[in-house]
Amino acid sequence: MAEEVLIPLPRKITSHLTGSLLAVAFLTSFGSSMLYGYNLAVVNSPAIYIKDFYNKTVLSRNGTGLSGETLTVMYSLTVSVFAVGGLIGSLVVGMLVTHFGRKGTVVNSAVLVFVAGALMGFSRICGSPEMVIIGRFITGIHSGISLSVVPMYLGEIAPKNLRGFLGLVPSIFIGTGVFSAQILGLHELLGKEEYWPLFLSVVVVPTFIQLILLPWFPESPRYLLIEKNNVHATITALKWYRARCNIQAEIEEMQEEQRSLSSVETLSVFKLLMDESVRWQVLTVVVINIGMQLSGIDAIWFYTNDIFENAGIPPPEIQYTTAGTGIIEIIAGLIGCFTIEKLGRRSLMIGGFTMMGICSAGITLALLLEARLSFMRYVSVCCVVGIIAGFCIGPAGVPFLVTAELFKQSHRPAAYIIGGSLNWLSNFTVGFVFPFLQMSAGSYCYLVFATVCASVAVYVYFVIPETKNKTFMEISQMFSKKETALETQCLTHSDHLKLKKMNGYGVMEHTSLEFDSSSSVL
Repeated sequence: MAEEVLIPLPRKITSHLTGSLLAVAFLTSFGSSMLYGYNLAVVNSPAIYIKDFYNKTVLSRNGTGLSGETLTVMYSLTVSVFAVGGLIGSLVVGMLVTHFGRKGTVVNSAVLVFVAGALMGFSRICGSPEMVIIGRFITGIHSGISLSVVPMYLGEIAPKNLRGFLGLVPSIFIGTGVFSAQILGLHELLGKEEYWPLFLSVVVVPTFIQLILLPWFPESPRYLLIEKNNVHATITALKWYRARCNIQAEIEEMQEEQRSLSSVETLSVFKLLMDESVRWQVLTVVVINIGMQLSGIDAIWFYTNDIFENAGIPPPEIQYTTAGTGIIEIIAGLIGCFTIEKLGRRSLMIGGFTMMGICSAGITLALLLEARLSFMRYVSVCCVVGIIAGFCIGPAGVPFLVTAELFKQSHRPAAYIIGGSLNWLSNFTVGFVFPFLQMSAGSYCYLVFATVCASVAVYVYFVIPETKNKTFMEISQMFSKKETALETQCLTHSDHLKLKKMNGYGVMEHTSLEFDSSSSVL
């Protein structure tokens, strides 16, 4: 009788959603990510009052008021300086997460919110427009840090089977932040002239709650083990975040990654860009982060009120209709959050960008035909809703999650610097260029965004593998195989190119150009 051979099955590193995981996801997103969404929308409602404050302050200082053009420049600076601060925040996040840790960076950066809130809250009492602008700049720095460190922290504390779910929680809170600003900005609440400084500075409330509760939770186990080599603290953190799962198997997986990085220090951005072994991962981060902003979502926010007005919605009711789009953001974000572990990252990104591309083309068509066909006004409204929903289902949050998944511990901070800085630069570019694009191209300007969305969807389909339910090491190995396949193919193609001497000259032999049809680029 043949002897039975038992083959050990690989250990599964899976876990259930615990209260600790959910609490950390909510606290970090509530006190950090939500503020990004809030600060994007908070300056829209009180724009008239802020401009009036600027004009009256300069009048009292100099005896003459501001010209309309100068006033517009000052207000534009107030809006756009947020993106400048965000760019700076994204550039320093790598240094911060290495020095303070993931949770430590979230907690320590909270001081920026209190400084900014104080500046903006007391700006009218002090008669200082500069305090408003500096406050906006500081909130931008905080948002630039938060957009990178929160997904990084959640991605590292989550087991692989819940990484997608927890990774999209911040995007839900970003939508909640936009919705909160739209609701609080209503005239019945904080939308009155006397309340605008409070409206700008209310961001300190969620950060204060976060600062009280978050320090009680552990640091990222991966950071503690791989970067600090603190096994005891790692075990304590895993026991805190896990329930009824094999902690030993997860520690072994981290130690395997630690051994692979034993001779590698945390990479700088330059070294990451020069590292050919991760060129596809870096290219992917570049494409999805630029595509996220160049998809036209910011331009849609800019044009929403005009589209709603053209659709026949009475001007006094437009603010309520716009607030309704905030509800769509939250619902779409929840759909993405609860389906990502079933559908995968690729499906949400491909579906989201495709939906946005189709609706962007639909807006162009509707704007061109609305003079002839009255119902096209409502088509344009539906397209706006479709773009917002498509964005929040996938492209709003998945790029930040994928950035964490594509890299090992040593490469991750630099990857977030690249992704974050490109995100903010693209954000600023769209805000600056779109008015000129709209003037020159008219209704056709949305075809530019449709082309970008379609291109990103195609790139994701052909290049990015599915990372659902895989460890960081498994994802790294998937890209290593892709790199090896490309190198092998290049060698195979070069072997098929043969030169033969003829009459003293090198002539290429046509029959030797034999390309294997089974070799594909990817």
